[in-house]
Amino acid sequence: MSRFPSWREPLIALGLAAGPVVALGFTRFAYALLLPAMRGDLHWTYAQAGGLNTANAAGYVLGAGTAVFWARRLGERAAFLGTLAVSALILLLTAATADYPVLGLLRFVGGVTTAVTFVLGSALAARVSAGGGQRRAATLVALYMAGVGIGVVLSGLLVPAALAVAGDAGWRAGWLLLGGAAVLAVVPALLAVRRIAPVTGVTRAGLSRADLARLAPTFVWYVIFGAGYVSYLTFVIALLRDEGLRTPGVAAFFVILGLASALATLTVWGRLVSRLPGGRAPALVSLVVLLGVLPVLLLPAGLPAALLSAVVFGSAFMAGPTAATVLARRALPVGGWTAGIALLTVAFSLGQAVGPLVSGVLSDSGGIAVGLWLSVALLAVAALVALRQSDPAPAVVPEREFASGR
Repeated sequence: MSRFPSWREPLIALGLAAGPVVALGFTRFAYALLLPAMRGDLHWTYAQAGGLNTANAAGYVLGAGTAVFWARRLGERAAFLGTLAVSALILLLTAATADYPVLGLLRFVGGVTTAVTFVLGSALAARVSAGGGQRRAATLVALYMAGVGIGVVLSGLLVPAALAVAGDAGWRAGWLLLGGAAVLAVVPALLAVRRIAPVTGVTRAGLSRADLARLAPTFVWYVIFGAGYVSYLTFVIALLRDEGLRTPGVAAFFVILGLASALATLTVWGRLVSRLPGGRAPALVSLVVLLGVLPVLLLPAGLPAALLSAVVFGSAFMAGPTAATVLARRALPVGGWTAGIALLTVAFSLGQAVGPLVSGVLSDSGGIAVGLWLSVALLAVAALVALRQSDPAPAVVPEREFASGR
């Protein structure tokens, strides 16, 4: 049985959701809002703009790969909170310089810390209802992932407000506002973590070859999916601005995208992912995200196409991490959850490191739309790869051993 009253579990998951608010909603995705202003004010090429996202994703790879180490060294709870606090500091420091190498370093370090935050937060969220059944656990993981949508909504409100006042030079104020909000987000995360008892030994278990083999198609899918979806998120705002969409329209796009993400993750994907066997959930996620890219490429330029894209894309893009976390929970013994989620996040990060750079190069040579068609192709391949994932049959660790930390 769950260690918490049923009414308290959603509150704990929501408090943990402060992690993805900062890690993805602010650090990763708000960059798409700030990129056109930074590019205009600092005279970057699209390849340079994509390069900063690649630096962030490279740091994310390192952070995801070392998350288990930090969990062992500091404990999951302390590492989650510590890296969340450092991530907030990085957002504030990003406003302090226009030097490209320094910005690249900050984006890299921010990638490391936010990856640790996200991985360990995912593992903590998966443990909130360890004995409550797959459907209940998937719902709580989805609630945690909804933090990304909340972060996107807040970004869509804060960043355009800064840019509306100061124009392209307002990118510094945008980072400051995000950093201030990130500092505030540490408070609910702290309250939630205090409700989760430390569990000795859970993060010490490694993964066997059999564990890895069970999830092999999901690892491949996650690389391709990460490259596909992040290429769109990195450059779609630049495309919309090039097509004449002004700041209020851009803000509306981002807010709708975030709302669609939060609502769909909470009301649809948590239940759906737990019911679909094998790789059908990640395949469906990839297909819906692909459909969300098409309106800005195929329909006449303007706000209607942008908002349609925001609704469809936003409704599914964070269902990818939800599906990956639920599959890891389903396939692996309790002691392997943190390591499994960390390795899946490494795969996800590898895709996110390569996608924006390649998309940026294509955009410089043939226009932004050419780079976004890369997203369509990658997401189509990802859907096909995901279907090769069969239903795993994990080794089972008795619940009493998990609860006692043995």
